[in-house]
Amino acid sequence: MDRARILILGIGNILMRDDGAGVRAVEALRESVIPESVEVVDGGTAGLALIDEIEGRERVIVIDAMDAGDPPGTVRRMTPDDLAGGAAGALSLHEFGLLQALDGARLLGRAPREVIVYGVQVKDVSLGLDLSDEVAAALPALAGRALADALR
Repeated sequence: MDRARILILGIGNILMRDDGAGVRAVEALRESVIPESVEVVDGGTAGLALIDEIEGRERVIVIDAMDAGDPPGTVRRMTPDDLAGGAAGALSLHEFGLLQALDGARLLGRAPREVIVYGVQVKDVSLGLDLSDEVAAALPALAGRALADALR
């Protein structure tokens, strides 16, 4: 299968307000001009099924909601090791599915060479489709940072 070397993957549940921040960020990125070397994917709540998306990529940039006790809309740039080690209290809302998918790709010998995780601090994860104002305001810069990492 011929795929882009670099993947920007948004994960989250759009039915739970700020939990959908990763998906909303990739929706915004799809409005940008993206080179053929970069694929932008809505991973939703796929969990372990993400192996199919991440395996064999050179670089994967994940955008997700997190709850680290920061002010809502705060963005953190992390690695999978940061998530696994609980760095600075950062907790991606979907880290366990993501980390399991990365482990699965490693077991298959097809792990990405580099993985970057952007987490945006949630304010409200109740049922609803709209992001909180703070998270919505953070998305343009967050999407821009993810795309800059993809293009470097």
